Amino acid sequence: MDYEENDELPQGEQAGEYSPGRLLDTLAAKLNARNDAALARAIDVAPAIVSKIRHGRLPVGASILLRMHEASGIGIRELRDLMGTGAAGTA
Repeated sequence: MDYEENDELPQGEQAGEYSPGRLLDTLAAKLNARNDAALARAIDVAPAIVSKIRHGRLPVGASILLRMHEASGIGIRELRDLMGTGAAGTA
């Protein structure tokens, strides 16, 4: 899957709605990661972690948020806002 920066939310995703995919897509665009495997390498986690987050099987915890922040320079608050509400498991 290729990613491009896009100001529009994917169909069915409203601002504030829990969307780990929106977070991952934005992060991938910022890091020029062409797919989830490249994104996983950029934030130094196993590809399975990114897959589980994308499919809602793993919450985005504090350690993952810190890795995302360190790799991208995006603030923690902005990362959480991109993820939306219902972000259980985050600090």
